[in-house]
Amino acid sequence: MARADGRRPDELRTIEIIPGYAPYAEGSALIVCGNTRVLCAASLEDHVPGWLRGQGRGWVSGEYALLPRSTHTRTRRERAGAGGRTQEIQRLIGRALRAAVHLESLGERLITIDCDVIQADGGTRTAAITGGYVALALAIRKLQADGKLTGDPLARGVAAVSVGMVGGELLLDLDYSEDSRADVDCNVVKTDSGAFVEVQGTAEGAPVDRAQLDALIDMAGQGIEQLIAAQRVALGNSR
Repeated sequence: MARADGRRPDELRTIEIIPGYAPYAEGSALIVCGNTRVLCAASLEDHVPGWLRGQGRGWVSGEYALLPRSTHTRTRRERAGAGGRTQEIQRLIGRALRAAVHLESLGERLITIDCDVIQADGGTRTAAITGGYVALALAIRKLQADGKLTGDPLARGVAAVSVGMVGGELLLDLDYSEDSRADVDCNVVKTDSGAFVEVQGTAEGAPVDRAQLDALIDMAGQGIEQLIAAQRVALGNSR
């Protein structure tokens, strides 16, 4: 099957991670994956949620939002609070990014990663995790540069990508046109050592067999290796 943008089945969309995109944030990055663009900004606070006080460890939380015209038709702002889809994505982002951090080494500090989708063309949650990690790493660097940390709470790299099956073919990094008609849709989060943080997978049509699922996860792993390399370039280019 020919993909609309001419990519091979196992090829990522063109990726760019621009560190420091939001200069007022303690850490930030704009991630561009094809036509998907997500601005990730990290904010530092010298306290933790009430249920965590006095335990000597920090917390990393994720926030996610689609800007109204990030989609083909206007998406209404969630003024009454995050809806079910948004909450599920926020929890995923938080879980993924907490996996990158030794929370005890962070001290009683809260780092919130705001992930705002400027343009959506599939894979927004995985882009938010990949870009959010860069924002998180830069925020931790600032704590170190300010002399507020003696150690390094950043334990490992984390990135995420989507994979799926469309018309019987396995595809990496689905755009919206592919995702909207996928027979199988998965989001995979892994560390830079190859360990899994999370695998979300759904068969939209016929059930998927083990061999197909293994092939999808292997394809995701190859893509995540490339995304982690892009993160390292972005962090190496930051000031």
